[in-house]
Amino acid sequence: MAKNTGSSKFRKVDVDQFDEDRYYGWSPSNILDSSPPNLNKFAFWPNQITQNTDKSQEALLHVLQNAPSNSKNQAVKDRAANLAVRVLTSFKGDMDQCIKSLDNKSIDILMKYIYRGFETPTENSSAILLTWHQKTFAAGGLGSIMRVMTDRKRV
Repeated sequence: MAKNTGSSKFRKVDVDQFDEDRYYGWSPSNILDSSPPNLNKFAFWPNQITQNTDKSQEALLHVLQNAPSNSKNQAVKDRAANLAVRVLTSFKGDMDQCIKSLDNKSIDILMKYIYRGFETPTENSSAILLTWHQKTFAAGGLGSIMRVMTDRKRV
């Protein structure tokens, strides 16, 4: 037979700390960010990105790390998406090695940019984006696609 101890220790646990949607670092600059990824430090853009594989990988990492997913300004998101698609379509180097160096969050953001590129195709961009999608899917799996499709934050 179970004993009723009358213990209330379980009530002292803060269950809200385990909520993924709880956001601690709120500031107006996080929500109202008005700047796209800054590629000013890349002096090679756009002429030399097709010649140097290290710099094209560096540009892709920079675009993925500075994605304006918290921004409410649609023009900023559009500029960042166009920039990401330009980096993806002009990428020279080993796609597999570049994707393997990414973490799961960056793979999901890359998948978001790939789908965003499918929304507004340009000449020959769909074939390149399909190749990126195939290789990103191989690294991220079906879970990456599900996270991208169900995420409310768009890039």
